[in-house]
Amino acid sequence: MCSSDLAYAHHADVLNHSSDEVGAGLANALDLLASDPADVGVLLNEALALGKLNYKVMEMLDAANTGTYGVPEPTSVRVTPVAGKAILVSGHDLKDLHAILEAVKGTDVNVYTHGELLPAHSYPKLKAYKNLAGNYGSAWQNQQLEFAAFPGPIVMTSNCLIEPQPAYRNRIFTAGPVGWPGVKHISDGNFAQVVQAAQALPGFAETAPEKTILVGFGRQTVLSVADKVIDAVKSGAVKHFFLIGGCDGAAPGRNYYTDFAEHAPKDTILLTLGCGKYRFNMEDHGTIGGLPRLLDMGQCNDSYSAVQVALALANAFGCGVNDLPLSLIVSWFEQKAAAVLLTLLALGVRNVRLGPTLPAFLTPAVLDVLVKEFGVLPITTADADIAASLSRTAA
Repeated sequence: MCSSDLAYAHHADVLNHSSDEVGAGLANALDLLASDPADVGVLLNEALALGKLNYKVMEMLDAANTGTYGVPEPTSVRVTPVAGKAILVSGHDLKDLHAILEAVKGTDVNVYTHGELLPAHSYPKLKAYKNLAGNYGSAWQNQQLEFAAFPGPIVMTSNCLIEPQPAYRNRIFTAGPVGWPGVKHISDGNFAQVVQAAQALPGFAETAPEKTILVGFGRQTVLSVADKVIDAVKSGAVKHFFLIGGCDGAAPGRNYYTDFAEHAPKDTILLTLGCGKYRFNMEDHGTIGGLPRLLDMGQCNDSYSAVQVALALANAFGCGVNDLPLSLIVSWFEQKAAAVLLTLLALGVRNVRLGPTLPAFLTPAVLDVLVKEFGVLPITTADADIAASLSRTAA
């Protein structure tokens, strides 16, 4: 999980936000792991310490992103292309996206986000660029098909890269901490060659019928209407909140999250973050109490926003987070989602449902600890888990 903390810390660091406490915490964790500890208690304590550290890292990254690009606000994002030259930017790094938007100013080259950069459209400073045309494609695991079909250069800004295929290997670039043998890497923030590549490639020949989705429901937006949310809960208009988020993947079983969102009762609100949202974010889930039922809170690291909303609602209702009508349904794939899970456990959040399969490092002994100490539950079926979530008593 140290690598996850480092990934989030890197994105904050490039925006001039760093912390000696975070560096020391990571060093201590690596020092412990180097001693090859075998005691479950020692490992559990260190894992929870890393969860608390990850919370600080996410807080730092939140301050870096909002301090640099503004507070996210509800924004309608086009998810179909428009005619013209095009660049696709994937990964997580807002600074690289910003640099690319600066590089295309004054040109006719459109910029599209992909994967975890979808939430970038909700940041005021970024969405002010007229060349930011929309979002193309979906989550990271579909990139080989989606990148092959994209008629322009692609820039990958973080660790979600799969081996580039021949169809686009000569027009994909990497930046920041990600790279691939034989692929052009941009290390200085100068994306002029990407713009040149876009101008030389065909781009989209025609504009597709417009389709949009809503993003930008960070904690500031949600808490600005907290009174409406609280009134809706007290009146019975809203019965439950489901946070369905995490990392997506290609393994069988992930349609569970699509089914969960589709089958959740209409008097429930769906919160989402991370690339797992692509399992259901293209559908219209309707409204409730004047709010969209599906509230996209951002990237996986925006779990910080979700926690802040939960803490604020718990305070408003005079209860603990585990007493709220809230269930967390987490899709796991790589270490970032595991780090977020540790953060939730370190904060005392219980009854997290985890799937579609359990991480390989969760040995039977470790799983037993998570189940007994934290109430972590493997997912079953969408309908059964919805029913169980709605009927459970506070932990």
